[in-house]
Amino acid sequence: MAYYSIFPEKDTTLYSHPNRDTMNTGHDEILELVKEKGSNNSIYYPSRILIKFSNNDIKKAISYSPNFSSHLQLFSTEHKNLASNQSIEVFALSRSWSEGTGKYSNLPSSSNGASWVYVNRESENGIKWLTSSFNQGTTGSIYDSVNNNLNPGGGEWFTGSEFKGTQQFSNADTLDININVTSIVKKLSSSIYNNQLYPIGIANQGFLIKNSDFIEENTTANYGDLQYFSVDTHTIYPPKLTFKWDDSRHDSQSLSKNKGELNVSLYRNKNEYNQNDEALIRLNVRDKYPTRQFTSSSNYLNPGYFTTSSYYSIRDAHTEEVVIPFDNDYTKLSADSEGMFFKLYMNGLQPERYYRILFKHINNDGIEIYDNNYHFKVIR
Repeated sequence: MAYYSIFPEKDTTLYSHPNRDTMNTGHDEILELVKEKGSNNSIYYPSRILIKFSNNDIKKAISYSPNFSSHLQLFSTEHKNLASNQSIEVFALSRSWSEGTGKYSNLPSSSNGASWVYVNRESENGIKWLTSSFNQGTTGSIYDSVNNNLNPGGGEWFTGSEFKGTQQFSNADTLDININVTSIVKKLSSSIYNNQLYPIGIANQGFLIKNSDFIEENTTANYGDLQYFSVDTHTIYPPKLTFKWDDSRHDSQSLSKNKGELNVSLYRNKNEYNQNDEALIRLNVRDKYPTRQFTSSSNYLNPGYFTTSSYYSIRDAHTEEVVIPFDNDYTKLSADSEGMFFKLYMNGLQPERYYRILFKHINNDGIEIYDNNYHFKVIR
C-alpha cells in the first residue's frame, strides 16, 4: 500500500473586511478562515483560502497508479472562539491567480498578488475577480440575502458535486482539514494527460477553501477563527495533497504467524534516505520462542510472515505526530519470498528529521503493535 504527498507551490488568504479587501497575504505563515467585525459597523466579514499544487507534482503522483484516492490536508494551529460545529467546503478554482508577496502584519500592507477584490494587482489597475456573469459551470462572489452589504469578490470556482469536497467537525474534534478531493483531482488529471475540457477535465488553478454559505452569509456572528499552517511555515506542518493507492502484493505468505509472541526487526535498510528516494523497507518476522526441532539449518534463516492483516505507520520521532496512519485500505504490508516489505516515498516527508516505523499485526491472538524504535532519517 502507498502514501505519496506533494506540497503547494503557492497559497494565500483572501479577506473581505473593507480595510483588507485589497490586501495580499501570499507570504504569511498562517492561512485562516475567520469572520472579522467591521471597523464602523457590526457586520462580520468572512475570509477564504486559495492553495495550488504544481501540474508536474500532480502528474508524477498520478503516474504511480491511476486508481488513487486523494485528500487535501491542512494542519491546524491556534483556533479562537469556535462554534460548536464547523462546516468547511473545498472547490476547484476556475481562474488563475498570483500568490503575491504580502503579509497581514505588513505596514503599509502589500496589494500585489491576489486579494478579495483582485486576482492579481501588480499594477494600480489590477485584474478583478468576476462578481457576476460567470463562465459556464462556475460561480463566485458572495450574497447576503438580508442586507446585501458584504463585499463581492473572493474567487471563482466550479460548481457541482464533482468539483467539491466537504468536511464537518465539532470543536471537540481535531480541527485539521482532511478532505477527499479525488473527484477534483481526476478532473485535473483528464486535463493534464488528455487535454480534456470542462466538464470532463479542468485546468489546474488550485483549490478554494471556505466556510459554508450559511456561515459566510450570517453577518451577525463570527463562528470563530480557524487557523492553519501555510507553505511558508517554518514548522513541519505545511499543507499537502496526499495520494493513496493499493500497491500491496502477497506472493508468499504460507508461513504466516497466526498466534504466539514474535520478534520483529528491520533488515537491509539504511539509517538515512535522501528526500527523493523511493525506499523498499523490509522487516524480519520470527517466533520469539521457536518450537524445538531437529533441522540441518537455523530456523532464523527462513523468512517469517505476518498475516495478510498487517500494516505500517510512520511517526515523527520528535513530535510523535502521526505522518502516515495505520490504514486498512492503504498501508497494508506486502510479502514475497524474502519476507514482509512496503514501499515508502521519502519526498512526502520533511527532510532533516527522524522518523519512526510502527507495525500492526492482527492474528488469532488479537491486535499487536510493534514499536521497537525502528528509526530512519530523511536528508536533503
